[in-house]
Amino acid sequence: MIFDFTLLAKIFAINLSYVTLNTIRFMLTMKGYRVLAPLLSMVEIVIYVLGLSLVMNSLDNPLNLAAYALGYGAGIGVGIKIEDWLALGYTMITVMTQDAGSTMPNQLRDLGYGVSSYRANGRDGERLVLEILLTRKAERHLQNKVLEIDPKAFMVSYDPKYIHGGFWSKRVHLGKK
Repeated sequence: MIFDFTLLAKIFAINLSYVTLNTIRFMLTMKGYRVLAPLLSMVEIVIYVLGLSLVMNSLDNPLNLAAYALGYGAGIGVGIKIEDWLALGYTMITVMTQDAGSTMPNQLRDLGYGVSSYRANGRDGERLVLEILLTRKAERHLQNKVLEIDPKAFMVSYDPKYIHGGFWSKRVHLGKK
């Protein structure tokens, strides 16, 4: 068995690039970027064919397949890290606080967040529930601010699929074009 480290490095790098782009493209597709995702997929498929042809032309060496598999796994990790760094899209955070008379909604509004609030009944009594739509880039800042105001607050975040109207509607739709 011949060790061609240059070929192994090429196979690894090409598959790392391909899968990183694939992961980002998938996340762009899920976020509704209907122009950018297909454009990225064209670059992605060229890289894929190059990598696959390198491996298929040298299947006699199992290290080539191993380099391909390692590049694949590493590409998923790198793609996820890049998408986290880009923090594309929007998130909806629901905050529940035990203090039904909390001034948290106004404190968060003063920071520029759009906050809808209502009272709800939990197992141990009345709660204040806040619904906040924000960019994913601002999510960590909001979570820290909420915990600064109420360290016992309960928070859940999720990605909204469809947004229409309200405080952010013009900004949200402009960001998707």
